[in-house]
Amino acid sequence: MEENLIKRFMTSIKCSVCGQRYEVDNVKILGHQEDLWFLSVSCSACQTQCLVAAVVKEGRMPKVTTDLTEAELDKFMKMDKLTADEVLDMHSFLKGFDGDFSRLFSQK
Repeated sequence: MEENLIKRFMTSIKCSVCGQRYEVDNVKILGHQEDLWFLSVSCSACQTQCLVAAVVKEGRMPKVTTDLTEAELDKFMKMDKLTADEVLDMHSFLKGFDGDFSRLFSQK
């Protein structure tokens, strides 16, 4: 696995002290042995330093846990992906939405 990918993955992790996400520049790869990676990370916000040991396995898809039926999963897998415009439209709608679902669904 590429070191840059491991570093980028660490940016999704939050500092356990202050909750700030780690930055790529503050992640140092110390080494790895097969799937076991050793990292040194420091928080740019609170300056906390940590040593991280992480098992990163390539090529295996995680098991999906869902309450959807097989038919629903198949339906959604075949649907087109959302566009950026659709996401922005939903964002605009939610910004002004007051939470009244009864009124929303009774509208014609």
